[in-house]
Amino acid sequence: MHSTFSRISNISSFLSTCLMALLVAVAVSSLFLTADPKGKVDIVSLKVYNAKAKRYPFKEQEFGFVKFDIDADLQSLFNWNTKQLFVYLEAEYSNVQGVNNTIVLWDRIVRRKEDAHVTVSSGRNKYKFKELSESFRNAPSAEFSLKYNVMPYVGLLTYGEAARTEAHEIPETRDAIA
Repeated sequence: MHSTFSRISNISSFLSTCLMALLVAVAVSSLFLTADPKGKVDIVSLKVYNAKAKRYPFKEQEFGFVKFDIDADLQSLFNWNTKQLFVYLEAEYSNVQGVNNTIVLWDRIVRRKEDAHVTVSSGRNKYKFKELSESFRNAPSAEFSLKYNVMPYVGLLTYGEAARTEAHEIPETRDAIA
């Protein structure tokens, strides 16, 4: 007949096939769940300062500083297959050469449905807002958007947008920061 090793191998392959079929069913079923999160982003202030770059002490570069308010209810994104959310504020603008730039200014990881009502008042950018060509000159405006990434237990990552602002004019450079 069959040896003990061959019976254990058959049983384990059958169980792993059943587990994979179950995981595929979970991933496919979560694709049909729809959510429409709503949020609001207000840009309180946007200032541009001239400062020296750390790597090149004799070279000056412009840095943007943003103060913002966020109020977003993302609880509808949580379901039985949601592990966590990655929420981030993004700035989009075009530079002098006509290249579209997208920069992440702030982010947060939301792990529980109870924490999915994101409220930030007088928040500041967590990451540098700078132009690679050293100057924001002739960059007419920037749009800010609150985006999210749903990370499931099983299945594909899904991306979306909860809020977007109108275009804000990028101001002229202020005095250098010491």
